[in-house]
Amino acid sequence: MTDVAISPTKSIYNPDARTRRRNAAEMRFRLYGLSAVVVGLVALVILLWSILASGLGSFSQAFITIDVPLTASVLDKSGTRDVEELKKVSTVGYGNVLRVALMEQLARDKVDTADVSEKEIFDLLSKEAPATLRNMVLADPSLVGQTIKFKTYANGRVDGYFKGRVTLESAKLDSNITPGQLLLAERMQDAGILTSGFNWDFFFGPDASDLRPEAAGLGIAFIGSAYMMLIVLVLAVPIGVAASIYLEEFAPKNKFTDLIEVNISNLAAVPSIVFGILGLAVFINFMGMPQSASLVGGLVLTLMTLPTIIIATRAALRAVPPSIRDAALGVGASKMQSIFHHVLPLAAPGILTGTIIGLAQALGETAPLLLIGMVSFVRSFPGAPPEGFLDPAAALPVQVYNWTQRGDPAFVERASGAIIVLLIFLVVMNLVAIVLRRRFERRW
Repeated sequence: MTDVAISPTKSIYNPDARTRRRNAAEMRFRLYGLSAVVVGLVALVILLWSILASGLGSFSQAFITIDVPLTASVLDKSGTRDVEELKKVSTVGYGNVLRVALMEQLARDKVDTADVSEKEIFDLLSKEAPATLRNMVLADPSLVGQTIKFKTYANGRVDGYFKGRVTLESAKLDSNITPGQLLLAERMQDAGILTSGFNWDFFFGPDASDLRPEAAGLGIAFIGSAYMMLIVLVLAVPIGVAASIYLEEFAPKNKFTDLIEVNISNLAAVPSIVFGILGLAVFINFMGMPQSASLVGGLVLTLMTLPTIIIATRAALRAVPPSIRDAALGVGASKMQSIFHHVLPLAAPGILTGTIIGLAQALGETAPLLLIGMVSFVRSFPGAPPEGFLDPAAALPVQVYNWTQRGDPAFVERASGAIIVLLIFLVVMNLVAIVLRRRFERRW
Protein backbone atom coordinates (compact mmCIF):
# COMPACT_ATOMS: atom_id res chain seq x y z
CA MET A 1 0.00 0.00 0.00
CA THR A 2 1.33 3.41 -0.97
CA ASP A 3 0.78 6.54 0.97
CA VAL A 4 -1.27 9.26 -0.79
CA ALA A 5 0.23 12.68 -0.51
CA ILE A 6 -2.33 15.34 0.37
CA SER A 7 -1.54 18.86 -0.71
CA PRO A 8 -1.81 21.30 2.17
CA THR A 9 -3.47 23.85 -0.16
CA LYS A 10 -6.43 21.59 -1.02
CA SER A 11 -8.74 22.13 1.93
CA ILE A 12 -12.26 23.34 2.56
CA TYR A 13 -10.67 25.91 4.83
CA ASN A 14 -8.43 27.15 2.01
CA PRO A 15 -10.73 27.66 -1.05
CA ASP A 16 -9.07 27.66 -4.41
CA ALA A 17 -9.58 30.28 -7.12
CA ARG A 18 -12.54 28.47 -8.68
CA THR A 19 -14.37 28.23 -5.35
CA ARG A 20 -13.71 31.89 -4.63
CA ARG A 21 -15.18 32.86 -8.01
CA ARG A 22 -18.25 30.74 -7.34
CA ASN A 23 -18.73 32.27 -3.88
CA ALA A 24 -18.29 35.76 -5.32
CA ALA A 25 -20.89 35.06 -8.02
CA GLU A 26 -23.32 33.83 -5.39
CA MET A 27 -22.74 36.93 -3.30
CA ARG A 28 -23.31 39.18 -6.33
CA PHE A 29 -26.58 37.37 -7.08
CA ARG A 30 -27.75 37.91 -3.51
CA LEU A 31 -26.86 41.58 -3.74
CA TYR A 32 -28.76 41.89 -7.03
CA GLY A 33 -31.85 40.36 -5.46
CA LEU A 34 -31.57 42.50 -2.32
CA SER A 35 -31.09 45.62 -4.45
CA ALA A 36 -34.19 44.79 -6.48
CA VAL A 37 -36.23 44.38 -3.30
CA VAL A 38 -34.92 47.65 -1.85
CA VAL A 39 -35.62 49.57 -5.06
CA GLY A 40 -39.14 48.14 -5.20
CA LEU A 41 -39.84 49.07 -1.58
CA VAL A 42 -38.48 52.59 -2.07
CA ALA A 43 -40.66 53.06 -5.17
CA LEU A 44 -43.69 51.76 -3.24
CA VAL A 45 -43.02 54.12 -0.33
CA ILE A 46 -42.66 57.09 -2.70
CA LEU A 47 -45.88 56.17 -4.48
CA LEU A 48 -47.85 55.74 -1.26
CA TRP A 49 -46.38 58.92 0.21
CA SER A 50 -47.34 60.99 -2.84
CA ILE A 51 -50.89 59.57 -2.83
CA LEU A 52 -51.36 60.06 0.91
CA ALA A 53 -49.84 63.55 0.90
CA SER A 54 -52.21 64.76 -1.82
CA GLY A 55 -55.28 62.69 -0.90
CA LEU A 56 -55.68 62.74 2.87
CA GLY A 57 -57.06 66.28 2.70
CA SER A 58 -60.15 65.01 0.90
CA PHE A 59 -61.31 63.30 4.09
CA SER A 60 -61.68 66.65 5.87
CA GLN A 61 -63.71 69.69 4.87
CA ALA A 62 -64.23 73.31 5.87
CA PHE A 63 -67.83 74.01 6.94
CA ILE A 64 -69.74 77.23 7.62
CA THR A 65 -72.51 77.14 10.22
CA ILE A 66 -75.07 79.94 10.40
CA ASP A 67 -78.53 80.54 11.84
CA VAL A 68 -80.99 80.78 8.94
CA PRO A 69 -84.51 82.21 9.44
CA LEU A 70 -86.84 80.39 7.03
CA THR A 71 -89.27 83.26 6.67
CA ALA A 72 -92.72 82.09 5.61
CA SER A 73 -93.46 85.27 3.69
CA VAL A 74 -90.49 84.53 1.41
CA LEU A 75 -90.60 80.76 1.07
CA ASP A 76 -94.32 80.01 1.37
CA LYS A 77 -96.43 82.97 0.36
CA SER A 78 -99.57 80.82 0.23
CA GLY A 79 -99.11 79.73 3.84
CA THR A 80 -100.32 76.21 3.06
CA ARG A 81 -96.97 74.42 3.46
CA ASP A 82 -97.86 72.56 0.28
CA VAL A 83 -94.79 70.99 -1.34
CA GLU A 84 -95.89 72.00 -4.84
CA GLU A 85 -96.15 75.63 -3.72
CA LEU A 86 -92.75 75.43 -1.99
CA LYS A 87 -91.17 74.14 -5.21
CA LYS A 88 -91.97 77.44 -6.89
CA VAL A 89 -89.18 79.07 -4.90
CA SER A 90 -85.96 78.41 -6.82
CA THR A 91 -82.42 78.07 -5.53
CA VAL A 92 -81.99 81.79 -6.29
CA GLY A 93 -84.61 82.60 -3.65
CA TYR A 94 -82.90 80.34 -1.13
CA GLY A 95 -79.59 81.96 -2.01
CA ASN A 96 -81.00 85.34 -1.05
CA VAL A 97 -82.17 83.86 2.25
CA LEU A 98 -78.67 82.53 2.92
CA ARG A 99 -77.08 85.85 1.94
CA VAL A 100 -79.14 87.76 4.48
CA ALA A 101 -78.59 85.10 7.17
CA LEU A 102 -74.82 85.11 6.66
CA MET A 103 -74.56 88.89 6.89
CA GLU A 104 -76.65 88.89 10.08
CA GLN A 105 -74.51 86.09 11.56
CA LEU A 106 -71.31 88.05 10.89
CA ALA A 107 -72.83 91.16 12.44
CA ARG A 108 -73.93 89.27 15.57
CA ASP A 109 -70.47 87.76 16.01
CA LYS A 110 -68.82 91.15 15.32
CA VAL A 111 -66.70 89.87 12.45
CA ASP A 112 -65.02 92.68 10.52
CA THR A 113 -66.22 92.70 6.89
CA ALA A 114 -65.04 96.16 5.87
CA ASP A 115 -62.53 94.99 3.25
CA VAL A 116 -64.92 92.67 1.30
CA SER A 117 -68.16 93.22 -0.54
CA GLU A 118 -71.45 91.48 0.23
CA LYS A 119 -71.12 89.39 -2.93
CA GLU A 120 -67.62 88.26 -1.94
CA ILE A 121 -68.92 87.33 1.50
CA PHE A 122 -71.70 85.22 0.00
CA ASP A 123 -69.20 83.57 -2.37
CA LEU A 124 -67.48 82.05 0.68
CA LEU A 125 -70.39 79.61 0.76
CA SER A 126 -70.41 76.66 -1.59
CA LYS A 127 -72.69 77.01 -4.60
CA GLU A 128 -74.25 73.78 -3.35
CA ALA A 129 -75.65 75.55 -0.26
CA PRO A 130 -78.91 76.99 -1.76
CA ALA A 131 -79.87 73.64 -3.31
CA THR A 132 -79.11 71.82 -0.05
CA LEU A 133 -81.29 74.22 1.95
CA ARG A 134 -84.09 73.96 -0.61
CA ASN A 135 -84.03 70.16 -0.46
CA MET A 136 -84.20 70.29 3.34
CA VAL A 137 -87.32 72.47 3.24
CA LEU A 138 -89.01 70.35 0.57
CA ALA A 139 -88.30 67.22 2.61
CA ASP A 140 -89.76 68.80 5.77
CA PRO A 141 -92.11 71.74 5.06
CA SER A 142 -92.67 72.23 8.79
CA LEU A 143 -89.27 73.96 8.91
CA VAL A 144 -90.77 77.02 7.24
CA GLY A 145 -91.25 79.76 9.83
CA GLN A 146 -88.44 78.47 12.04
CA THR A 147 -84.82 79.51 12.48
CA ILE A 148 -82.53 76.56 11.89
CA LYS A 149 -78.82 76.07 12.36
CA PHE A 150 -77.60 75.36 8.84
CA LYS A 151 -74.21 73.75 8.21
CA THR A 152 -72.89 73.83 4.68
CA TYR A 153 -69.61 73.54 2.76
CA ALA A 154 -67.24 76.44 2.48
CA ASN A 155 -66.05 77.42 -0.97
CA GLY A 156 -63.45 75.05 -2.45
CA ARG A 157 -60.78 77.77 -2.49
CA VAL A 158 -61.43 78.55 1.19
CA ASP A 159 -61.18 74.85 2.01
CA GLY A 160 -57.93 74.69 0.04
CA TYR A 161 -56.57 77.68 1.96
CA PHE A 162 -56.87 75.92 5.30
CA LYS A 163 -55.27 72.81 3.78
CA GLY A 164 -52.33 74.74 2.37
CA ARG A 165 -53.33 74.26 -1.25
CA VAL A 166 -54.23 77.96 -1.69
CA THR A 167 -52.13 80.87 -0.44
CA LEU A 168 -52.60 84.63 -0.25
CA GLU A 169 -50.08 84.99 -3.08
CA SER A 170 -51.91 82.56 -5.35
CA ALA A 171 -55.22 84.25 -4.50
CA LYS A 172 -53.95 87.47 -6.08
CA LEU A 173 -53.79 85.64 -9.42
CA ASP A 174 -57.03 83.67 -8.94
CA SER A 175 -60.31 84.99 -10.33
CA ASN A 176 -62.30 82.73 -7.98
CA ILE A 177 -60.99 84.08 -4.66
CA THR A 178 -59.35 87.20 -3.27
CA PRO A 179 -56.88 87.66 -0.40
CA GLY A 180 -59.56 89.67 1.42
CA GLN A 181 -61.94 86.72 1.33
CA LEU A 182 -59.28 84.41 2.74
CA LEU A 183 -58.52 86.84 5.57
CA LEU A 184 -62.24 87.09 6.29
CA ALA A 185 -62.37 83.28 6.41
CA GLU A 186 -59.67 83.37 9.08
CA ARG A 187 -61.73 85.82 11.13
CA MET A 188 -64.80 83.62 10.68
CA GLN A 189 -62.77 80.68 11.95
CA ASP A 190 -61.75 82.66 15.02
CA ALA A 191 -65.43 83.48 15.63
CA GLY A 192 -66.45 79.82 15.35
CA ILE A 193 -68.55 80.32 12.21
CA LEU A 194 -66.12 78.39 10.04
CA THR A 195 -64.91 75.01 11.28
CA SER A 196 -63.18 71.96 9.83
CA GLY A 197 -64.23 68.36 10.34
CA PHE A 198 -64.37 64.89 8.86
CA ASN A 199 -66.14 64.86 5.52
CA TRP A 200 -68.58 61.95 5.54
CA ASP A 201 -70.19 63.23 2.36
CA PHE A 202 -67.00 62.33 0.51
CA PHE A 203 -68.00 58.68 0.98
CA PHE A 204 -71.78 58.95 0.65
CA GLY A 205 -72.46 62.03 -1.48
CA PRO A 206 -72.94 62.13 -5.26
CA ASP A 207 -70.58 63.71 -7.75
CA ALA A 208 -70.69 67.48 -8.24
CA SER A 209 -70.21 69.86 -11.14
CA ASP A 210 -66.99 71.72 -11.91
CA LEU A 211 -68.20 74.72 -9.87
CA ARG A 212 -68.77 72.64 -6.71
CA PRO A 213 -65.63 70.54 -6.10
CA GLU A 214 -66.12 70.71 -2.33
CA ALA A 215 -69.43 68.81 -2.70
CA ALA A 216 -68.13 65.94 -4.86
CA GLY A 217 -68.47 62.48 -3.31
CA LEU A 218 -68.07 58.79 -4.03
CA GLY A 219 -71.57 57.60 -3.12
CA ILE A 220 -72.75 56.75 -6.64
CA ALA A 221 -69.38 55.21 -7.52
CA PHE A 222 -69.61 52.98 -4.42
CA ILE A 223 -73.04 51.72 -5.42
CA GLY A 224 -72.06 51.23 -9.05
CA SER A 225 -68.94 49.24 -8.13
CA ALA A 226 -70.93 47.15 -5.63
CA TYR A 227 -73.58 46.33 -8.25
CA MET A 228 -70.94 45.34 -10.81
CA MET A 229 -69.04 43.19 -8.33
CA LEU A 230 -72.31 41.46 -7.42
CA ILE A 231 -72.97 40.68 -11.09
CA VAL A 232 -69.41 39.43 -11.59
CA LEU A 233 -69.65 37.26 -8.47
CA VAL A 234 -72.96 35.71 -9.54
CA LEU A 235 -71.93 35.04 -13.14
CA ALA A 236 -68.15 34.63 -13.32
CA VAL A 237 -67.58 32.40 -10.28
CA PRO A 238 -70.03 29.53 -11.02
CA ILE A 239 -69.34 29.61 -14.77
CA GLY A 240 -65.57 29.78 -14.28
CA VAL A 241 -65.42 27.03 -11.65
CA ALA A 242 -67.77 24.74 -13.62
CA ALA A 243 -65.77 25.23 -16.82
CA SER A 244 -62.54 24.50 -14.95
CA ILE A 245 -63.88 21.28 -13.44
CA TYR A 246 -65.06 20.07 -16.83
CA LEU A 247 -61.83 20.93 -18.66
CA GLU A 248 -59.59 19.50 -15.96
CA GLU A 249 -61.50 16.41 -14.89
CA PHE A 250 -64.00 15.36 -17.58
CA ALA A 251 -63.06 16.80 -20.98
CA PRO A 252 -61.30 14.43 -23.37
CA LYS A 253 -57.84 15.42 -24.50
CA ASN A 254 -58.19 16.23 -28.18
CA LYS A 255 -57.60 19.09 -30.60
CA PHE A 256 -60.88 20.79 -29.69
CA THR A 257 -60.11 21.01 -25.97
CA ASP A 258 -56.53 22.05 -26.80
CA LEU A 259 -57.97 24.91 -28.87
CA ILE A 260 -60.21 25.94 -25.96
CA GLU A 261 -57.27 25.94 -23.53
CA VAL A 262 -55.14 28.04 -25.89
CA ASN A 263 -57.96 30.55 -26.31
CA ILE A 264 -58.49 30.80 -22.54
CA SER A 265 -54.79 31.54 -22.04
CA ASN A 266 -54.88 34.11 -24.83
CA LEU A 267 -57.98 35.81 -23.40
CA ALA A 268 -56.23 36.18 -20.05
CA ALA A 269 -53.52 38.22 -21.83
CA VAL A 270 -55.86 40.37 -23.95
CA PRO A 271 -55.83 44.09 -22.98
CA SER A 272 -58.89 45.00 -20.96
CA ILE A 273 -59.93 47.72 -23.40
CA VAL A 274 -60.66 45.00 -25.97
CA PHE A 275 -63.38 43.66 -23.66
CA GLY A 276 -64.79 47.19 -23.54
CA ILE A 277 -64.99 47.25 -27.33
CA LEU A 278 -66.72 43.85 -27.22
CA GLY A 279 -69.22 45.10 -24.63
CA LEU A 280 -69.92 48.23 -26.65
CA ALA A 281 -70.54 46.22 -29.83
CA VAL A 282 -72.57 43.36 -28.32
CA PHE A 283 -74.37 44.62 -25.22
CA ILE A 284 -75.04 48.24 -26.25
CA ASN A 285 -75.08 48.43 -30.06
CA PHE A 286 -76.53 44.97 -30.76
CA MET A 287 -78.63 44.15 -27.68
CA GLY A 288 -79.65 47.75 -26.97
CA MET A 289 -78.75 47.85 -23.28
CA PRO A 290 -78.43 51.33 -21.68
CA GLN A 291 -75.05 53.01 -21.53
CA SER A 292 -73.28 53.48 -18.19
CA ALA A 293 -75.55 50.87 -16.56
CA SER A 294 -74.14 48.60 -13.88
CA LEU A 295 -75.51 45.55 -15.72
CA VAL A 296 -73.45 46.28 -18.83
CA GLY A 297 -70.37 47.02 -16.75
CA GLY A 298 -70.84 43.80 -14.78
CA LEU A 299 -71.20 41.73 -17.96
CA VAL A 300 -68.05 43.25 -19.47
CA LEU A 301 -66.06 42.64 -16.29
CA THR A 302 -67.44 39.09 -16.15
CA LEU A 303 -66.02 38.35 -19.59
CA MET A 304 -62.72 39.86 -18.55
CA THR A 305 -62.54 37.96 -15.23
CA LEU A 306 -63.56 34.51 -16.49
CA PRO A 307 -60.13 33.54 -17.94
CA THR A 308 -58.40 34.51 -14.68
CA ILE A 309 -60.79 32.42 -12.57
CA ILE A 310 -60.58 29.45 -14.95
CA ILE A 311 -56.78 29.43 -14.98
CA ALA A 312 -56.53 29.79 -11.19
CA THR A 313 -59.16 27.10 -10.57
CA ARG A 314 -57.52 24.64 -12.97
CA ALA A 315 -54.17 25.22 -11.28
CA ALA A 316 -55.76 24.51 -7.89
CA LEU A 317 -57.37 21.30 -9.18
CA ARG A 318 -54.14 20.21 -10.80
CA ALA A 319 -52.28 20.71 -7.53
CA VAL A 320 -54.34 18.01 -5.79
CA PRO A 321 -52.26 14.78 -5.91
CA PRO A 322 -53.58 12.06 -8.25
CA SER A 323 -53.39 9.65 -5.33
CA ILE A 324 -56.44 11.37 -3.79
CA ARG A 325 -58.49 10.56 -6.88
CA ASP A 326 -57.10 7.04 -7.12
CA ALA A 327 -57.83 6.33 -3.46
CA ALA A 328 -61.43 7.54 -3.78
CA LEU A 329 -61.99 5.48 -6.92
CA GLY A 330 -60.30 2.48 -5.27
CA VAL A 331 -62.84 2.36 -2.45
CA GLY A 332 -65.78 2.46 -4.86
CA ALA A 333 -66.50 6.18 -5.26
CA SER A 334 -67.74 7.38 -8.62
CA LYS A 335 -65.90 9.93 -10.70
CA MET A 336 -68.34 12.62 -9.59
CA GLN A 337 -68.02 11.66 -5.93
CA SER A 338 -64.23 11.64 -6.01
CA ILE A 339 -64.19 15.16 -7.46
CA PHE A 340 -66.89 16.83 -5.36
CA HIS A 341 -66.20 14.99 -2.08
CA HIS A 342 -62.42 14.92 -2.14
CA VAL A 343 -60.75 16.99 -4.87
CA LEU A 344 -62.82 20.17 -4.62
CA PRO A 345 -62.50 20.54 -0.82
CA LEU A 346 -58.73 20.24 -1.14
CA ALA A 347 -58.62 22.71 -4.03
CA ALA A 348 -60.97 25.20 -2.33
CA PRO A 349 -58.19 27.50 -0.97
CA GLY A 350 -56.68 27.97 -4.42
CA ILE A 351 -60.10 28.46 -6.01
CA LEU A 352 -61.10 31.09 -3.45
CA THR A 353 -57.78 32.88 -3.81
CA GLY A 354 -58.05 32.99 -7.60
CA THR A 355 -61.65 34.16 -7.40
CA ILE A 356 -60.93 37.02 -5.02
CA ILE A 357 -57.89 38.12 -7.01
CA GLY A 358 -60.03 38.10 -10.16
CA LEU A 359 -62.68 40.21 -8.43
CA ALA A 360 -60.00 42.62 -7.19
CA GLN A 361 -58.68 42.95 -10.71
CA ALA A 362 -62.18 43.68 -11.99
CA LEU A 363 -62.74 46.27 -9.24
CA GLY A 364 -59.74 48.27 -10.40
CA GLU A 365 -60.44 48.20 -14.15
CA THR A 366 -61.13 51.46 -15.93
CA ALA A 367 -60.58 51.11 -19.68
CA PRO A 368 -63.51 48.78 -20.52
CA LEU A 369 -65.91 50.89 -18.46
CA LEU A 370 -64.93 54.07 -20.29
CA LEU A 371 -66.02 52.57 -23.61
CA ILE A 372 -69.50 51.67 -22.36
CA GLY A 373 -70.19 55.22 -21.17
CA MET A 374 -69.59 54.98 -17.42
CA VAL A 375 -67.45 58.11 -17.60
CA SER A 376 -70.59 60.25 -17.93
CA PHE A 377 -71.57 62.69 -15.16
CA VAL A 378 -74.17 61.06 -12.89
CA ARG A 379 -75.92 62.91 -10.06
CA SER A 380 -78.84 60.57 -9.27
CA PHE A 381 -78.31 57.48 -7.17
CA PRO A 382 -79.26 54.19 -8.88
CA GLY A 383 -82.30 52.41 -7.49
CA ALA A 384 -82.44 49.13 -5.62
CA PRO A 385 -81.87 45.86 -7.52
CA PRO A 386 -82.95 44.56 -9.91
CA GLU A 387 -84.16 47.81 -11.52
CA GLY A 388 -81.09 49.63 -10.24
CA PHE A 389 -78.84 47.47 -12.42
CA LEU A 390 -80.18 49.38 -15.46
CA ASP A 391 -79.84 52.87 -13.95
CA PRO A 392 -76.85 55.09 -14.85
CA ALA A 393 -73.99 54.69 -12.39
CA ALA A 394 -70.27 55.26 -11.98
CA ALA A 395 -67.42 53.13 -10.68
CA LEU A 396 -64.55 53.91 -8.34
CA PRO A 397 -61.69 53.77 -10.90
CA VAL A 398 -63.77 55.68 -13.46
CA GLN A 399 -64.56 58.33 -10.84
CA VAL A 400 -60.82 58.74 -10.25
CA TYR A 401 -60.26 59.19 -13.99
CA ASN A 402 -63.16 61.64 -14.20
CA TRP A 403 -61.84 63.85 -11.41
CA THR A 404 -58.30 63.96 -12.79
CA GLN A 405 -59.68 65.42 -16.05
CA ARG A 406 -61.17 68.47 -14.31
CA GLY A 407 -59.30 71.71 -13.93
CA ASP A 408 -59.93 72.58 -10.28
CA PRO A 409 -57.11 71.41 -7.94
CA ALA A 410 -59.75 70.31 -5.42
CA PHE A 411 -60.79 67.54 -7.83
CA VAL A 412 -57.19 66.30 -8.03
CA GLU A 413 -57.18 66.09 -4.22
CA ARG A 414 -60.41 64.13 -4.30
CA ALA A 415 -59.03 61.84 -6.99
CA SER A 416 -56.10 61.00 -4.71
CA GLY A 417 -58.54 60.39 -1.86
CA ALA A 418 -60.55 58.04 -4.07
CA ILE A 419 -57.34 56.18 -4.93
CA ILE A 420 -56.69 55.70 -1.21
CA VAL A 421 -60.20 54.27 -0.78
CA LEU A 422 -59.73 51.98 -3.78
CA LEU A 423 -56.36 50.77 -2.47
CA ILE A 424 -57.93 50.00 0.91
CA PHE A 425 -60.60 47.90 -0.82
CA LEU A 426 -57.98 46.01 -2.82
CA VAL A 427 -55.80 45.38 0.24
CA VAL A 428 -58.82 44.13 2.19
CA MET A 429 -59.81 41.77 -0.63
CA ASN A 430 -56.28 40.35 -0.81
CA LEU A 431 -56.19 39.92 2.96
CA VAL A 432 -59.50 38.07 2.77
CA ALA A 433 -57.97 35.80 0.12
CA ILE A 434 -55.02 35.04 2.41
CA VAL A 435 -57.27 34.37 5.41
CA LEU A 436 -59.56 32.08 3.43
CA ARG A 437 -56.58 30.19 2.05
CA ARG A 438 -55.21 29.64 5.55
CA ARG A 439 -58.66 28.76 6.87
CA PHE A 440 -59.48 26.09 4.31
CA GLU A 441 -56.00 24.83 3.59
CA ARG A 442 -55.55 21.11 4.22
CA ARG A 443 -52.41 19.06 4.34
CA TRP A 444 -51.94 15.70 2.72
